[in-house]
Amino acid sequence: MRRKHWHWRVATTQRELDDAARIRWAVFGGELGLLSDQSALSRRELTCVDTLDTTVHVLVHDGTESVATMRIALPNAEVAANLGGTVGLEMEQRLDLSALLRPGMMFAEPSRFCVLPEWRRSEAVTWLQAGMYAESRRRGVTHWIASANLETDSPEDALLSWQVVASRGWRSPCFRVAVPDPREAAAHARTLFYTPEERARAKQGLLDGLRVPRSPSLFARTMGARFIAEPLYDAYFQWFTLPLIIALDEIPADSLARFHALENSLSSAA
Repeated sequence: MRRKHWHWRVATTQRELDDAARIRWAVFGGELGLLSDQSALSRRELTCVDTLDTTVHVLVHDGTESVATMRIALPNAEVAANLGGTVGLEMEQRLDLSALLRPGMMFAEPSRFCVLPEWRRSEAVTWLQAGMYAESRRRGVTHWIASANLETDSPEDALLSWQVVASRGWRSPCFRVAVPDPREAAAHARTLFYTPEERARAKQGLLDGLRVPRSPSLFARTMGARFIAEPLYDAYFQWFTLPLIIALDEIPADSLARFHALENSLSSAA
């Protein structure tokens, strides 16, 4: 793919917010088929969190084209009051985050990390991570709390991913939260992640070499994510996710070097 002028920015106009919603629908609705038919009328994926004044939308552009997006939800007093929570993030609908709090910690919840398929082997992913990092630092965030897509609605496959993550040393040694039983999960899974051969190997205790879904693997390798709970069922997308925490001070040095290089390239081009 020919390299144009890459840059990231915080969406501030109606056009930019619309671009973010369209990219999200293209990935979650058009590509993965995870959204209802109703959302196909506008081909935009939006929730009430998107309109909060504490929510930030990051967009990555290749030239003039918006190709990737994600959102950063900051703590919101109204959300905390409505949920009876202590942090004020959407994840408190499903998890008690109070056990994670330490003096001096400032949480944010990144989500809707989406890159259009034709740009996934480009610099778009790194630009999106760089924007997510820079904007979070600017707003005083110390930790991200999120949940990574496990690409399955099978409880068995989701639990196996959790076991493989543990075998790679990616469980958090410091933080742990309990998840509710996945009562809303479908009785019969539609999407399996592991093959019968992989499941057979796992039953023999042979976890080395088994795959980890793309999202948790990406955030563990490039951002230092550590996983804090067993798989959590997401009723909105009807898939399992894996809750995680990322300390911004513990992001791998090589990733930070890439982010700074991108920022320097923007400054040089200005």
